[in-house]
Amino acid sequence: MEFRKSTKSDITKIMDIVKQAQVYFKEQNIDQWQNNYPNEEVINNDIENGESYVMLENGNIIATTVISFTKEKSYENIIDGKWITNDKYGVIHRIAVDSNYKGLGLSHEIIKYSEELCLSNNIHSIRVDTHEENIPMQNLLKKNNFKYCGIIFLEDGAKRIAFEKTI
Repeated sequence: MEFRKSTKSDITKIMDIVKQAQVYFKEQNIDQWQNNYPNEEVINNDIENGESYVMLENGNIIATTVISFTKEKSYENIIDGKWITNDKYGVIHRIAVDSNYKGLGLSHEIIKYSEELCLSNNIHSIRVDTHEENIPMQNLLKKNNFKYCGIIFLEDGAKRIAFEKTI
């Protein structure tokens, strides 16, 4: 497996993987990534900000994620809990794996890569938020030693559950 930053030429394949995830969420009755989100504009912004990454196998994109070191405005107010740290942190967003590669542990590899990237930037905390109905993501986070921290609200008012891990 190889990781690299995404380029504009990757947008079509990234969007294919995102659309697969959107269909999966809809089939599972999870109201996440619906209503045209994330869309091509969001992915393009991720790439322009240098925060979009792809996982490759034999040169083919098989997964995508965003790893950001920018403070999240929506993380400033957490309710029914608190963050583990108040230091600098990395954030993982938009993990998506090509449907043909699900069940192979690629999401674990994405988290592992995110941890390595954080450590190489002298950052020892990673935060993630997810939809309260996204049980597969919650299980992934727990298996990777993330701790539930509380509830945050996105800029559009959507409720998300928040996790953090120190590394």
